[in-house]
Parts: sequence; structure tokens; C-alpha cells
Amino acid sequence: MKSISGIGLADVQAVYAGPEGKLWEFIMGEQIHIGGMASSMDLAARAGIAAGSRGVDLCCCTGAGMRFLLRFAEVGSMVGVDATAAMVELGRQRCRQEGFDGRAEFVLADACKSGLPSAQADFVWGEDAWCYVADKPRLIAEAARLVKPGGTIAFTDWLEGPAQLPDAEAQRFLRFMKFPSIEILQGYRDLLKANGCEVSVAADTGRFAPCIDLYLHMLALQHTYDALKIIGFDQAMMQGLAGEMAFVQALAQAGKICQGMFVARKIA
Repeated sequence: MKSISGIGLADVQAVYAGPEGKLWEFIMGEQIHIGGMASSMDLAARAGIAAGSRGVDLCCCTGAGMRFLLRFAEVGSMVGVDATAAMVELGRQRCRQEGFDGRAEFVLADACKSGLPSAQADFVWGEDAWCYVADKPRLIAEAARLVKPGGTIAFTDWLEGPAQLPDAEAQRFLRFMKFPSIEILQGYRDLLKANGCEVSVAADTGRFAPCIDLYLHMLALQHTYDALKIIGFDQAMMQGLAGEMAFVQALAQAGKICQGMFVARKIA
């Protein structure tokens, strides 16, 4: 696992409460994760998310994943945990607008210490967000605490790929993305096993590089003006962001970063 000093929760909160967070949503859609709805459908199917079940979304952002599960997987209820107040408030508004306010609850808290009761959730969910959490062992332990015996932990996340990140590239990537650390596939597998879970899926989705290509293509050919508007027409900032995104694209194409998918069942 690669890590960086000087990046923490306050940096992540600043991104998602400001224009940079709005820009990410504009580029990637309301489901701010690689692969959007196709990725969510794949994860829900592989995890066997059942109609009427109860789930917890750790690092839920605005709750797009919860609304997907409520609408398309017909889960009974969802609780989302996020540490950024602006995202939680926006999530509550969007759930009310879509008619889910009675089935979707938000908790403003650190995902590593949610304060939710133990062993009550049928499943714990996450989509490309646990890379923002510094203490991944505590995060996986919290997910395992929340889920019932026999329940499921299902998530995707940005990972260091099989080609591995040289230290200098890792530091640049983590600083740009505001990730305090980035796991490897085996790292998450080991953490899940250490917390009494049997892992059934731990794989590279293959979606990362094509999606980054798509985002940059759209920005260059169609959405330049709209993206500039979000950041106050700051062209220097736009050029800087574009340069870093091109760097991420090169890492993805080289197999140095990827999107991992994990499904595990709590057996202890």
C-alpha cells in the first residue's frame, strides 16, 4: 500500500464542499465512481443484494449509491455515512426529491467510527470512496462490525495496479487525488479475511482506463465551457487539472492504477 503524509480528512472535505467536487460530479455524473450505473449493477449482482434488505453505505457522498440500490435493487432501507456536511445535506435533499426520504438515512460521521449499532446490516456497500480513508484496517473492521453474520461487504475502490506505482508517481497521484493512501488487491483481501470474512470476489474490473479516456475526451471535445464555468472560468486551474488528469490517464493505461471490486461474506 502506498501512502502520503499531509493529506487527511480536512482535505477531502474541502474538495467535496467546493468547486472541485462539483467538477468531479459534472465529469463523472451523480454516481461519482468509475463505470457509473454499469459498475453498480455489476457489484449488486455479484454481491446478491436482495430486495427488502437493509444496507449501510460507508463514505456515501450524496447517496447516489443508496438511491441506486433503493430503486433498482429494491432494497428496503439504506443508511449512508459521510464526513462532509455539505454532501450529507445535498444527499438528504436529493433523497427527498426522489421520494426516498423515508427509506434513506444519513449520518454525519467518520466512516471508521460510524456510531451505528453492530451486526444490524444485511450488507455494507462502498463505491470508489474508501481510497479517501487513511486507516483502511479500521475501515474494514467497521464494515465487518456493522454487518450481520452471513451478511455481505461489497465495494469497489481505486487501487494500485499490478504494474505498481513508483514512489514519485505515487506521491504525485495521491496528492492530486487527495488520497492519504491507496491499497492493492491483496491488501483488501487480507484485511477482509482478518476480520472474519470469506472473499468471493477480488478482481480488477478493467473499467478504469477506458473511463478516464472517456472523461478526458468529453472535456476536450464538448464540455470545456461547462467545466470552466464550475471553477469560475479559471483557465490556469483548468489547465492544471487537465494535466493531472492526463497523468492519471497515463498511469491507468500502464496498469499502475485500476478499479478493484470486492465481495465478501462475514462468517465470524
